[in-house]
Amino acid sequence: MTGVTGPSGPSSALFTDHYELTMLQAALRDGTSTRRCTFELFARRLPDGRRYGVVAGTGRLLESLDAFRFSDDDLAWLSDTGVIDQQTCQWLGDYHFGGDITGYAEGELYFPGSPVLTVEGTFAEAVVLETLALSIFNHDSAIASAAARMVVAAGDRRCIEMGSRRTHEESAVAAARAAYLAGFASTSNLAAGERYGIPTSGTAAHSYTLLHDSEEAAFRAQVAAFGVGTTLLVDTYDIAQGVRTAIEVAGPELGAIRIDSGDLPVMAQQARDLLDSLGARRTRIVLSGDLDEFALAALAGAPVDAYGVGTSVVTGSGAPTAGFVYKLVAVDGRPVAKRSHDKTTRGGRKTAVRRHRSTGTATDEVVCVGGPPPPQPGDRPLQRPFVEAGQVVADVPSLTDARTHLRQATSTLPWEGLKLSRGEPAVPTVLQEAP
Repeated sequence: MTGVTGPSGPSSALFTDHYELTMLQAALRDGTSTRRCTFELFARRLPDGRRYGVVAGTGRLLESLDAFRFSDDDLAWLSDTGVIDQQTCQWLGDYHFGGDITGYAEGELYFPGSPVLTVEGTFAEAVVLETLALSIFNHDSAIASAAARMVVAAGDRRCIEMGSRRTHEESAVAAARAAYLAGFASTSNLAAGERYGIPTSGTAAHSYTLLHDSEEAAFRAQVAAFGVGTTLLVDTYDIAQGVRTAIEVAGPELGAIRIDSGDLPVMAQQARDLLDSLGARRTRIVLSGDLDEFALAALAGAPVDAYGVGTSVVTGSGAPTAGFVYKLVAVDGRPVAKRSHDKTTRGGRKTAVRRHRSTGTATDEVVCVGGPPPPQPGDRPLQRPFVEAGQVVADVPSLTDARTHLRQATSTLPWEGLKLSRGEPAVPTVLQEAP
């Protein structure tokens, strides 16, 4: 097999489930491992109450695919523990994905049944990617989908991702990437900044104020280090007094204050009134503290300039997984289908287009089995090639491009599709057979 060359970073090969190698070994033994197969990654339904999902993780999958190699140590452990036999060990030692991958662009919207990712190759080379693809897309798309709702709820106010301390250290980096893709302005996570070029930001915690003998001393030290453009945390003790002390120390040109507790709509209004009375009319107000999309929507009328969002965004705001599955839909070009109760899979390779009115409003997600649907004015193809014969044929998707793509895709939704209230998917999925 020819494959992606030049692995980068630690191997991603063991980010998989034991049963993938159980199937591989059995297929190698009975000769079915070389049959040409098509797997599709899709969600049977959106998380409860959601009206759309956001695709994220494509770039990370392509990077991980490049590093999907079984080292000598990996193979020795798998063999010594009885996970695989010698034939499978030899096959994995030479593993390079040599198939094709197509899918939705990062930042694209998806709906129930959307073929977000299509992996084609031999059964052996495609099945071992199942866990890796699902773990990346289920996590990243869940975060991006939640973050996109928060960005819509925030309107023109900046959202800062600051949830690193509420999740696994590597999940925090991936979450920061997904949130930025969805429209967040920056992250507190420095690893995400270094790896992906995401703007980073940060102020100070209550511990910094408590370290000093007084709030005034803490503020003076921070301003001395970072200038009057810094953001001062004013709710360690009394918020009103904290605002007064902040302006006394930094003057009316203070960059911003941050409030992390209390009745935030009330606190924001009182702080704005007090800042204005002190002549600090250009000092911004940043709110944080257990915010989610519903809290942001409730703050729409408050005088706020930016939000810091932590736990809710890195945990998917109640939907920590996108619910994607990775299913075999064709063998040697012949459709195959799973028919178990409540988990039915429609066989056959799918082609997807999004249909729009002449005004640009999306009307349908057309998913066609066996070929493209008959074209209509306003149709937009949704799938693009990423890997052909094991070679990446597109650059790793740019986060800037993904952010732009999402803004454009979101602007085509019917207005009710952006509501936070429960409802049907913003665009219905129409499944049909190719003519």
